[in-house]
Amino acid sequence: MKIISGKYKGRNLSGYQIEGTRPTQDRIKESLFGMIQEEIPESLVLDLFAGTGNLALEALSNGSKQATVVDKNPLCTKQIEKIGNLWQEKNLEIYTMDYKKSLALFQKEQKQFTLIFLDPPYQYENLEEILTELDQKNLVKQQGIIVCEYENDDLKESYPHYQREKYRQYGTKRIAIYRYEKESV
Repeated sequence: MKIISGKYKGRNLSGYQIEGTRPTQDRIKESLFGMIQEEIPESLVLDLFAGTGNLALEALSNGSKQATVVDKNPLCTKQIEKIGNLWQEKNLEIYTMDYKKSLALFQKEQKQFTLIFLDPPYQYENLEEILTELDQKNLVKQQGIIVCEYENDDLKESYPHYQREKYRQYGTKRIAIYRYEKESV
């Protein structure tokens, strides 16, 4: 597994052998990043179920301003930290915690993100709940995008404050990209 483009192009990623991780395949990642390439420069990234950190590191390679990764598995976050240190990547924040705790922490810190990757473990089948929580906690900047990678959920074209802009299916894996727009009061 490698970084496919940008300043880290060709660098190897490790951690994909850690139990419970299932990194986005390179061909799917290439297609995904082709769909969001205009959103990446200067973005504030949140990779909520980071696993190997594959998506956040790819975004940093392509010009993201900051990437925040969250995973509850300390083996995963230690591996991401090792890669970040090796690459001397200073714009990478790493949290070892459950996603719900991280969202509460980010709300308290008043953090907002412009590009969010949601690729939860397959047994977790409620992306709609996460989309709602991101909105309720005010964690998505106006016009930010949320990339959902999933197999089992049935996601709608729109939700309050989210409109699906792109959708692709690769075998059983699906990717939906939503734009966040909160009405001004």
